[in-house]
Amino acid sequence: MSTIQNLPALVCKQFKAAQASGDITFFETRVSILHCEGLPFQLRFSPALANKPKSNKLSDSKSIDPFENPPKGLFVTDLSPSHFLVLNKFPVIPNHFILATKTFKQQTDPLEQDDLEAAYACMKAYRENGEELFGFFNSGEASGASQPHRHIQFLPVESMRNGIQEGGNWEVLADRLINTLEPVLPFAYFANPLTKDPTPKDLHDIYTSLLERCVAVAKRSDDMNSGLSPEKMPFSYNLCLTNQAMVLCPRLSEGSKIKANNGDLVGPILLNGTILGGTLLVKSEQEWDAFRNDEEKLKDILLAIGVPPATDAKGGKL
Repeated sequence: MSTIQNLPALVCKQFKAAQASGDITFFETRVSILHCEGLPFQLRFSPALANKPKSNKLSDSKSIDPFENPPKGLFVTDLSPSHFLVLNKFPVIPNHFILATKTFKQQTDPLEQDDLEAAYACMKAYRENGEELFGFFNSGEASGASQPHRHIQFLPVESMRNGIQEGGNWEVLADRLINTLEPVLPFAYFANPLTKDPTPKDLHDIYTSLLERCVAVAKRSDDMNSGLSPEKMPFSYNLCLTNQAMVLCPRLSEGSKIKANNGDLVGPILLNGTILGGTLLVKSEQEWDAFRNDEEKLKDILLAIGVPPATDAKGGKL
């Protein structure tokens, strides 16, 4: 697959036009940096998100497919005979875009080689323009997925830094995970470093290996179906992709409620694949204050969403 010329500029131009025309609704956020096991996480807060239209659930057979015939104002470009790029309609990060299949394929089926080839073409296009992308994929009801049509989402890393105050220390989490010998998160994850230009087959082989490990650790959990296999989807997991790494984590839950400063339960706080980038999002002042007042709540919610890392004999790292 040939590299897309000037993809960052193309996405940025379309994003600005869509924002001006009202085709997208951009939600401003405030940012605070939290830590779990010494690793920095962005906590973003957007009160306006509480009024965002609810997404179609994966199980809703009558839901409208936003990728079947995307609005012209959201369309970015065709990428290949099998994939195209569109903007996210309700972004909290500028230039958030999506890679979708042209024909309907299930979000809960394993990714195919051409999906990963197209995803990496986006990564490479940004890298060749001196920029970085963070890609993520949500699969299964506990992963934060909302649309059944297969799609992978992308955030420019520089845009992910928006709102972080000067001196704020934050880096993409996934890139740190490949440089640690032991699991450093309170849930199981499986990370593999990437060479500079992996072939589509290399990418798919790595993905398949990591997915098999996700399934294996999920089988050991009493909370998940012991009959799982990569061929017998769905089960829930997140994938993320950077220039340096591919990381997968099995999911038990989409999120959980937390205690506010006054003792009331608030939430639930729902997490998707951006958690592997080191970001999470809240929609109320109570949630925002609760996390900033007690960083242990971050660890609590990370414990709630995944499989405990001790269940993997290999330590969550290839």
